[in-house]
Amino acid sequence: MNKKKIDPESSPWAPFGIQLRKFREAKGMRQEELAPLLECSPSHLSYVELAHRPPKRKLAELADEALDTDGTMLLMWFQLKNAAILEGFPEYARYEALAEQIRIFENDFINGLLQTRAYATALQMGAVRQGISTQTLAEARIEFRLARQKILERTSPPLLHVVLDESCLRKFVGGRDVMIEQLLHLEQLSTRPNVVIQVAPFSLGENRPLTHMAAFLTMPNRKVLAYGEVEQRGYIDRDTKSVAALTKSYDRLAVEALGQAESLAFIRAVRRDLEWMST
Repeated sequence: MNKKKIDPESSPWAPFGIQLRKFREAKGMRQEELAPLLECSPSHLSYVELAHRPPKRKLAELADEALDTDGTMLLMWFQLKNAAILEGFPEYARYEALAEQIRIFENDFINGLLQTRAYATALQMGAVRQGISTQTLAEARIEFRLARQKILERTSPPLLHVVLDESCLRKFVGGRDVMIEQLLHLEQLSTRPNVVIQVAPFSLGENRPLTHMAAFLTMPNRKVLAYGEVEQRGYIDRDTKSVAALTKSYDRLAVEALGQAESLAFIRAVRRDLEWMST
């Protein structure tokens, strides 16, 4: 039987359908076998896989359960459903979910993969109060951000290496209690074998190799993708030469930043300073 090839750019939902089909076939299941587990008909499942119909959240959740995909399908559903996300970011998040290694430099706020719900909520509610977002969009962004974190809970999670500028730790987001919880969360994440968190201190000054947020994804085929953001837009860089130059800067930054043990001690010291503050 000929299998219809799906163009990943034919529809916003095509990547979801392609990934769903891959997971189903990896399990050795036919559509007729999987459909009842997804509480839909085989024909509806076929339409979803071919991107002729958008899936509902329930289908994504049931697919993760039936195919043992560690929340990947729900994550993809959030990525594609939420047009409220920064333009260009959903594409990055799709690659992020498949990457074997994720390296990130943040120079503003703590990265979304490391955020607690309270910290993420404080950031989004700040945007609502400023009138640049709505309650509905804020809630969608919070859930999307937390769904992304499921990749760290997989059976074989990616290696995550994050360098945080000191300003990420010093910004008072959500108040004292929210920041203490967030810093404790960073300390706990630092103990995981697949997570490395470093701090780039203010003392680096003009010698800090990177000046803007940057992320690097090492894919299963060993290709490295770079991601950056400008005002109101994110973009993926696939050019081998420019990605290599950015990667070199990141590697220099990892050397110049505090080591892993020093960084953990630094985060702990910032947290203790907050704990000693009077409420």
